[in-house]
Amino acid sequence: MEFERYQLARFRTTTGFFQIAGAIGLLCASKSELIWSISSLGLSILMLLGFIVRLKIKDSWIQSFPSLFYMVLNGYIFWQTTLFI
Repeated sequence: MEFERYQLARFRTTTGFFQIAGAIGLLCASKSELIWSISSLGLSILMLLGFIVRLKIKDSWIQSFPSLFYMVLNGYIFWQTTLFI
């Protein structure tokens, strides 16, 4: 329902795929820091795009905050993992 409100229904499956792939990549941190780093960067970009969409459709700060929070969190993970690669 949210994707219809954003007028982005055609991207629902693609977004879901990247969210699941990123989550699996983060869970594989013990196997490969490179996968962890790429996954966190991808999720950070995905959340940045989500935050931009929220701003574009003029959602409230409370509605927009989760995407901003997860963008910063994944950006921090990416930054920390790139220091060790």
